[in-house]
Amino acid sequence: MMSFLQRQLALAINEQKDKFPVIAVTGPRQSGKTTLLKNIFKDYTYISLENPNNKSFAQDDPVGFLKRYDDKIILDEAQQAPLLFSYIQTIVDESKKMGQFILSGSQNFQLLNNITQSLAGRVALFKLLPFDFEEMKSGNLLPDNFAQACINGFYPAIFDRNIEPRIFYFNYLQTYVQRDVTELINIRDTRQFRSFLSLCAARVGQLLNLNALANECGISQPTAKAWLSILETSYIIFQLQPFYQNFNKRVVKSPKLYFYDTGLLCYILGIRYTSSFDDSPLRGNIFENLVVAEYYKKNEHLYLHRDYWFWRDSNGHEIDLMTHNGNSFDIFEIKSTQTITPAQFKGMDFFESIAKSQISNKTLIYGGKDNQERTNYTVLGWSNINS
Repeated sequence: MMSFLQRQLALAINEQKDKFPVIAVTGPRQSGKTTLLKNIFKDYTYISLENPNNKSFAQDDPVGFLKRYDDKIILDEAQQAPLLFSYIQTIVDESKKMGQFILSGSQNFQLLNNITQSLAGRVALFKLLPFDFEEMKSGNLLPDNFAQACINGFYPAIFDRNIEPRIFYFNYLQTYVQRDVTELINIRDTRQFRSFLSLCAARVGQLLNLNALANECGISQPTAKAWLSILETSYIIFQLQPFYQNFNKRVVKSPKLYFYDTGLLCYILGIRYTSSFDDSPLRGNIFENLVVAEYYKKNEHLYLHRDYWFWRDSNGHEIDLMTHNGNSFDIFEIKSTQTITPAQFKGMDFFESIAKSQISNKTLIYGGKDNQERTNYTVLGWSNINS
């Protein structure tokens, strides 16, 4: 059992806990929310609302429940008792205490829906995702090669309990994904849902065509849309939106599909070893997912509040990742190769030519280890991604 690994999000939570009466932390199951909150709020009472007795008490008698637990309390899986939220609003409005309630949950939609209805303006919201690279490095957990990093994934339990990734992800899918899904939506055939999840994995890093996805799975387009939404609210997948303002009218307007964790992605794709990873036709897509997900994790864990996009036009010109930097953009090219060639910079140069002076930094992230500062570009090894 490894000792508690310091999470980067702890700093942001500590900065806000005396400024808001309620702190809420969402994120996928097994991302370490409970461990994080117990370490930050050591003198708080911890109550899990997945415990049937606690859940029944909170639902049947919210007033009595909150009389017993009305100060310095962590309510885990708080979305299980939605009646509590309006009562919590009244309590914090009257008490004026900061950091009075700490809420956590793994079903983003339900938790946020309750918060926006009852606690808007009273809560600081955070997302805890699986380990980011800096956290992995601090525990000496990040492999030397990205193939192994992708296969291992970044869920704390794998490293905390020394679980083989294939064992962890088999049980993760069985225990958490299917359970959460069946709680949120009526799915008669879980095998068909697993097929849908596999089809999503096979399209990682590609433009999302919902009709094609639905047809191949044998479901309706509204069902595919609903299932995709469930996977998003359960922090399994996310969509990277296209940037289509200005620059060029003939641009792609469909999002791209990614997984929050490459270990789960590789498991669904049947990739268990580095040899099969290297032979996979999706090798480049998985590497791109690794990098994009890392920026998403840093964005949440460092509380940066940045927006990310990709850009592609109808002629195939593309920027893999971009974000605002003041009034200009930082743009990124992502290549799994360990060899740097001039051709890898052409996409960024083309975009700069049509964006004129609106580019701050052009960065190539590749599968090697060494960083380079070139005259017009920054080159980063995959494990050296900065925020």
